[in-house]
Amino acid sequence: MGKNRTTRVLFSWVLILFIFVQPLQSMGTHAASGDGSSSSPYSVSQAISNQNNSVKTVQGYVVGQPTATTTVLTSNFPNDYAIAIADSATETNTTKMIYVQLPTSFRSTFGLKINPSLMGKSVKITGTLTAYFSHAGMKNGTAFVLQDGNPTNPVPNPEPPPTTGDYYSAAYGKTGAALKTALHNIIDDHTEISYSNVWVALRETDEDPNNPNNVILLYTGRSQGKFTNGGNANDWNREHVWAKSHGNFGTSMGPGTDLHHLRPTDASVNSSRSNLDFDNGGNEHSEARGNYFDNDSWEPRNSVKGDVARMLFYMAVRYEGDSGEPDLELNNVVNNGSAPYHGKLSVLLQWHKADPVDAFERTRNEIIYTDYQHNRNPFIDHPEWVSAIWE
Repeated sequence: MGKNRTTRVLFSWVLILFIFVQPLQSMGTHAASGDGSSSSPYSVSQAISNQNNSVKTVQGYVVGQPTATTTVLTSNFPNDYAIAIADSATETNTTKMIYVQLPTSFRSTFGLKINPSLMGKSVKITGTLTAYFSHAGMKNGTAFVLQDGNPTNPVPNPEPPPTTGDYYSAAYGKTGAALKTALHNIIDDHTEISYSNVWVALRETDEDPNNPNNVILLYTGRSQGKFTNGGNANDWNREHVWAKSHGNFGTSMGPGTDLHHLRPTDASVNSSRSNLDFDNGGNEHSEARGNYFDNDSWEPRNSVKGDVARMLFYMAVRYEGDSGEPDLELNNVVNNGSAPYHGKLSVLLQWHKADPVDAFERTRNEIIYTDYQHNRNPFIDHPEWVSAIWE
């Protein structure tokens, strides 16, 4: 009898501890399941399991700012472009988070650089469940509500951008020339900016993720002050990656100001590159280490080889000779001169594979799409389409 009584007492204490501890363990955690409506939002775990381009409402805790697929910052936030949310306010495992793109109209309220006190706060967000930074995410948010009873009511975008899934719907299932034509029709109409406004845009598109006062220069990789632009030797200027003489479009609005192939570069290095085609080999540049050139070609440093290739792929699809624009095409030669051609295609295909799309490119693509031109580089979103067209 004594043994049984002792067992019952121990069981009672275990039960009491279980009842007491469970609520404590759930504090700072939101993991309730819903149907994704505003009144019954998804948990973050549900959102991770339903990355299907559906529009849903998700509730979770702000746990940091994503800057790469497996990197979420919890302090020293570089900008206001994205937040990560999780079911637990103390979550550190990135696989249990979704990355939320912040549209321009919500950045002043939900960007962590401006509002670091949002860390650990519960938010309810409505948007499209789709990958962001090659990670479970949400884009094209239409409602952000801080769960203290105070919804935010910013001025909505007059024309909300389509989801990426809808954006490319006309291209799915196509290959070769049919895919190239479909993508051209998708990205053809875009907002054009003046050449003087390119300075302003590049300060945002090419911002150094680790220093918001600087931009990253394409060929040298140097981080340099945003306002040190100009024509002097160590200034940065506007590099046309598709050389503007290849088709003689100059700096006219359209191909001459298209941000998808304009990048900040050191002025003297830009002069050295001139209008050279792209190929492997040559002598290493004394100022831009890792870049090689000779009298007919330029080889950029390894970490931007894919960037260069994808910019040229974009230009060859975007500009097809309609509406009075040049018909830009890639070929497998160098010394293209003033012809509307750029090479060397076989090498660009190698570079595309050797240097995959990275977070910097994805962020840049989003900014151009959301804030400036309202069109995308399809070969950043769908790298597999390169081989579907050119191989």
